[in-house]
Amino acid sequence: MRLVRPVSPSDIDLVCHHREEMFREAASAEANLKAMADPFRTWLAARLTDGKYFGFVAEDDSQPIGAIGLMVLDWPPHPLHPNEDRHGYVLNLYVEPSYRGRGVARDLMRFSDSELTKRGLTYAVLHATQAGRRIYEQIGWASTTEMGEAL
Repeated sequence: MRLVRPVSPSDIDLVCHHREEMFREAASAEANLKAMADPFRTWLAARLTDGKYFGFVAEDDSQPIGAIGLMVLDWPPHPLHPNEDRHGYVLNLYVEPSYRGRGVARDLMRFSDSELTKRGLTYAVLHATQAGRRIYEQIGWASTTEMGEAL
């Protein structure tokens, strides 16, 4: 039986594993994944403890099968949220390969939407991998004009 529960500080290994696998599947270089591992764990530990990183874990018979992270970011008012100075940020959505195609990602996104709304947010963003883009578009997310540059 599938259950969705809030993420907790004891899930740090799971979230770190999911993040690494997510980027590995997106073809990130192994050297970059290795370089990211310890700094991400340190960053995540502090935010799991203070609640700035929150989210959900999907389980099947008490075994984690997927998870999603959420944050609230300070952000200037924008045409898409003209009266708000913050927005939701969705990150680290990952579903174990053997559970893909069963609605786990959709369930996690529904829980996330509900939680962000409960916190008074009306707009959220995420960075999509090629694999995830189709799922997000099917549930109503749209591409934006964001770009990036390594400095």
